[in-house]
Amino acid sequence: MVAAPSYRAVCPLAVLVLAVLAAGCTPEEQQLRAPSSQRERGRLLLAQYQCGSCHTIPDVQAARGRTGPTLAAFGRRSYIAGQVPNGPEHLVRWIVAPATLVPGTIMPAMGVSPEDARDMAAYLLALE
Repeated sequence: MVAAPSYRAVCPLAVLVLAVLAAGCTPEEQQLRAPSSQRERGRLLLAQYQCGSCHTIPDVQAARGRTGPTLAAFGRRSYIAGQVPNGPEHLVRWIVAPATLVPGTIMPAMGVSPEDARDMAAYLLALE
């Protein structure tokens, strides 16, 4: 008769499996899994920086703008501004300095810090 593995033997194995699985995530998948506190901060920052004056953004106070495209389901988009592959790194750069990625864009630089942009990107990329 074979004895069942002890908790002490199984627990380190489970931790190892989870670590391997997490390491295999793409940066985009990791961003989608950003902590809810980071996504919530990003949602609040989108209101603070008044992104909703140009964009409609789900669950962001007063975000009913129509000058820019709606940001509903932004996490499903393949491209930012129709030209830049959508993902955490590009989106942060886009939020901080859009003209550096797409010269001539009408999207203004709003003085967003890279830290704030990471949180804003976490929220936007989670929108499906």
